[in-house]
Amino acid sequence: QVQLVESGGGLVQTGGSLRLSCAASGSVFSINAMGWYRQTPGKQRELVATITNIITNGGSTNYADSVKGRFTISRDSSKNTVYLQMNSLRPEDAAVYYCYLRHGVLAPLEVWGQGTLVTVSS
Repeated sequence: QVQLVESGGGLVQTGGSLRLSCAASGSVFSINAMGWYRQTPGKQRELVATITNIITNGGSTNYADSVKGRFTISRDSSKNTVYLQMNSLRPEDAAVYYCYLRHGVLAPLEVWGQGTLVTVSS
């Protein structure tokens, strides 16, 4: 069974920075996608940043328009860990951030972390 453990959330002032980490453990194999989503009360979970097609081309990054130029996603394949560097944070970035992983080839499995809270004070 695969588990995702997130860390790095917290309280930051507008304009500040945070770095989220998500480490995968357990029976992880053939990781093909990793990323971050976020959710606020009453709203659907939305994509923040992902790295996809890891197996086929080493990974392609994708960002929500609202975070382009401010957030950077990266991964350390040796540690099965994905990071989200968040700069120039805004109050509207406040949310619970969820780590996501898809692994396996013939029957891909999706795994979600428990979420980490990011609060941005104005």
